[in-house]
Amino acid sequence: MAKITYIEFGGEEHVVEIKNGLSVMEGAIKNNIPGIDADCGGACACATCHCYVDPAWLDKTGKRSAMEESMLDFAENVEDNSRLSCQIRVTDALDGLVVRLPESQH
Repeated sequence: MAKITYIEFGGEEHVVEIKNGLSVMEGAIKNNIPGIDADCGGACACATCHCYVDPAWLDKTGKRSAMEESMLDFAENVEDNSRLSCQIRVTDALDGLVVRLPESQH
């Protein structure tokens, strides 16, 4: 399990423990975190789970796939640290991960 901190656009923090193997998006949905809609259910077919990975964690969350890059074209305010949370799998190595949620999903 890993503790993940989700920070809403307005600054409210939600720290939750997520089981290994789930995605960061699934952890948000199961814990009713506002700001991650996940309209496609985690199929990497929308951009409603867009998040900003804290720069200190970018290496541990991996690189974006080509499909993820394509879907991010539909997100607003994409930055270098933008990811789709459905594409980040939780492992013990992500214990302490911090993700911020964009204004567009507020």
